[in-house]
Amino acid sequence: MALFDLPLDELRDYRSASAEPEDFDAFWSKTLQEAREHDLDARFEPVDTGLSTVQVFDVTFAGFGGHPVKGWLTLPAGAEGPLPLIVEFIGYGGGRGLPHEHLLWASSGRAHFVMDTRGQGSAWGGGGGTADPVGGAPAYPGFMTRGIDAPEHYYYRRVFTDAVRAVEAARSHPLTDPARTVAVGSSQGGGITIAVGGLVPDLAGIAPDVPFLCDFPRAATLTDRHPYREIGLYLKTHRGHTDDALRTLSYFDGVHFAARGRAPALFSAALEDQTCPPSTVFAAFNAWSHEDKAIEVYDFNDHEGGGPYQEAAKLRWMRTHI
Repeated sequence: MALFDLPLDELRDYRSASAEPEDFDAFWSKTLQEAREHDLDARFEPVDTGLSTVQVFDVTFAGFGGHPVKGWLTLPAGAEGPLPLIVEFIGYGGGRGLPHEHLLWASSGRAHFVMDTRGQGSAWGGGGGTADPVGGAPAYPGFMTRGIDAPEHYYYRRVFTDAVRAVEAARSHPLTDPARTVAVGSSQGGGITIAVGGLVPDLAGIAPDVPFLCDFPRAATLTDRHPYREIGLYLKTHRGHTDDALRTLSYFDGVHFAARGRAPALFSAALEDQTCPPSTVFAAFNAWSHEDKAIEVYDFNDHEGGGPYQEAAKLRWMRTHI
């Protein structure tokens, strides 16, 4: 696919037209307050993985509604002191997988926590193990329109809340350093990372790659690739509900979380990415409010983005931030 979005010089100045709800902060404050009424109850069970260079814990903690959410905590073998902490979120349809799928960050001498995404983990990778016990109104198959009838019911309200609680759970382990915590993720994981960056005020940094869940009004009309296409297909059936759907989505738009970002950030975008169009990524990057921010741009890549090259860029970036 050749370039299909705005030219790069225009992307660097692009601003989203997504309308921020007046009660955005109140909505999220209330949501997190309700979640914290449940004991975090973070449990770390050692796992025999057969790996000699890392120590792995099977983690369970209380997320949205007190629901149990799974994760892996991976530490360098023999670690004794508090370690810089990487909290990672997973792409659409994936789960936490198996421990040996997540060795990069522990190999760099850091603690690594990967959160399972509720209800997902059946499309690729090693699978997931976290249910989503909350039902909802009629939705198009997938996750993008589950509970889209109201912000209180929307699927990503639960996921973003789980993600904030995941940071709290990972920080509660005695071998992690809360002051040196960075959130990372690609695609859906990148969108969750941006949300966490706007909801957790004291992160040391975030690194979202080709992030999803940004600039919904543009994304839903610019690309016909899934998952964004789920929104259009839902509205194709539910005629006349466009304004209501966009209102719900506005509470979960990465652009609005980015406006509240208080940590250094390293983004990445791919100019041939039809899944998460580059203008939607730049919408969040340009809105990110911390002055210490950078974006890696991959001219001829689709949604794979920078892949291992971006991993190398993050390793270099981490040296100066944690």
